[in-house]
Amino acid sequence: MNSTASPLSLAVYGHESADPASVAAVLGAHVAHVAEAHIDAAIFAVNPSMGIDQATIDIWSAYDEFQTPRILVVTHLENQEADFDDAVMLANRVFDFMATPYLVLHDEAGLPCALISLETMQILDYSTVPPTQRPCEPEHEVLVQEFRDEYLELTTSLGEGAFAAGVLFPAIPMWIEKTLGVDIVKNYLQQIIV
Repeated sequence: MNSTASPLSLAVYGHESADPASVAAVLGAHVAHVAEAHIDAAIFAVNPSMGIDQATIDIWSAYDEFQTPRILVVTHLENQEADFDDAVMLANRVFDFMATPYLVLHDEAGLPCALISLETMQILDYSTVPPTQRPCEPEHEVLVQEFRDEYLELTTSLGEGAFAAGVLFPAIPMWIEKTLGVDIVKNYLQQIIV
C-alpha cells in the first residue's frame, strides 16, 4: 500500500452510461478497461437504470485474484428511473455481496438530498453547502433498522480494515454535481493509505 506522501493509484470502470470519466475526475483516478494488478483500488461506476455490462462484470471478477479493494459508486440517481437499491441488488447478483453503509434520503421532489449513515444514524444533508450533519429522526431509525442490523453484522464479522484488505465491498450513492457521496468515497479510499 501507499504511504501518506504518495497518491493512490485508482482505476474507474463502468459502462459509459455511468459516466466513469466524471467519477475518475472527481476522485483523481483514471478510467481503465482491463484489470490492473498494480492499482491501490478499483472503483466501479454503475448507472442503476442501465444495469451492469458483461465487460464490467468480467473486470470485477479479475480483481478477485489480486484482492484489490473495490468500491461501487451508483451514479445518475437524479434520473429517478431506477434507484440505489436497484443497483445494489444487481451488484449483489453479478459482483459480490455489497455493504451499504449509507442509504439515500429524498426531498419533496423525489431527488436524492441526503444520506443516512447506518453506523452512526447521522444524516448528511447535501442540500446545504458544505453538507451538514444532524441526528436522524425516530421514524428514520425504524425505517432503516433492518438494513442497519445487516450492515453492522457484516462489518463486525469481517472486522476492521476489511475494505482495505479487499474483502468488504461498499456501495456508495454518488451525485457528483451535488457532491453527494463524494466525500464518503474519498474517506473509504483514505483507509488504504498506511
